[in-house]
Amino acid sequence: MKTVLITGCSSGYGLETARHFHSQGWHVLATMRTPRTDLLPRSERLRVLPLDVTQPESIAAALEAAGPIDVLVNNAGLGLFGAFEATPMATVREIFETNTFGTMAMTQAVLPQFRLRKSGLVINVTSTVTLAPMPLVAAYTASKTAIEGFTESLAFELEPFGVRVKLVEPGYGPGTRFTENGAERMQGLIPEAYAPLAQSIFATLGSPAAVTTASDVAEAVWRAANDSASTLRYPAGADALALARGR
Repeated sequence: MKTVLITGCSSGYGLETARHFHSQGWHVLATMRTPRTDLLPRSERLRVLPLDVTQPESIAAALEAAGPIDVLVNNAGLGLFGAFEATPMATVREIFETNTFGTMAMTQAVLPQFRLRKSGLVINVTSTVTLAPMPLVAAYTASKTAIEGFTESLAFELEPFGVRVKLVEPGYGPGTRFTENGAERMQGLIPEAYAPLAQSIFATLGSPAAVTTASDVAEAVWRAANDSASTLRYPAGADALALARGR
């Protein structure tokens, strides 16, 4: 029976992915900054652990409590929507600390056990904004694009050790708490000059041709975790699949 550790399980993609892996019989370590045991079923195969991926001490404590794992899913992330001109660099750094450096730090922390065991898999959850850039998410897109390049290179680096690295690329997920979780961070990031552009984007997002659900992402992560092929990218959601076909 395999063990998966998933970051960012308090809502959205991470929460649904934890539920899915548990339903398939895996041992699940669901991590979140503020642990909540009421979100997931009570089970001997499921543990909720505190983890802040921006804090080295928190990463070390979580991995010590977790013990050996087979798969790491780097899902924890922050959203950001706003004009880059109006976005404080402190906010940009905050986004990178979680989305980029947090993913890198978690990956680096598990690699020794994977390399020594000559097995293990890291799955990094990014976004289809890396395939189809859009305005007013420049910093967010940059943070996810960095992980795409990181993962591509690392896959070659770890291949001699039997360790694999993969990407899951969700499309637009209106059912997530992207806006709610980042509401305070996004205050004042749409100056008057950018308001017409923002309104046109909101109008487009209000009636999308296709969307991505949390279940779509959970199933894509599951496929990536159980696919022995050398596939690097796994689009998640109908809109993501359409973009991937045109890649």
